[in-house]
Amino acid sequence: MNEMNKSIYRKGVWDIIRSALLPLMFTAAVVVMVISGLHQTEEASRAESVRILDESIRRAVVTAYAIEGRYPQSMEYIEENFGIHIDRERFVVHYQIFASNLFPDIAVIEL
Repeated sequence: MNEMNKSIYRKGVWDIIRSALLPLMFTAAVVVMVISGLHQTEEASRAESVRILDESIRRAVVTAYAIEGRYPQSMEYIEENFGIHIDRERFVVHYQIFASNLFPDIAVIEL
């Protein structure tokens, strides 16, 4: 009977470590998944910001062509007349026009 009481009420060091290790591993796995999800969400948000700015600029360029019969000569013109705001700390916009009747080369790059 003494052996039975010993095995039921007394746990060895390995049993204590094992009983604490499983919850710690589960918690660590959950934390890793949450951090990974946040990272993926941030990346998707950045890509969406670039896409939205690129689409806005392209719409403004097409609108300018429809109204004025020529494509805008500069990004400054688009910003002043079509309400496009570019966060210069986050984005670089490459805008190169070849001729007033050819669609310009537009590239939005995130810094």
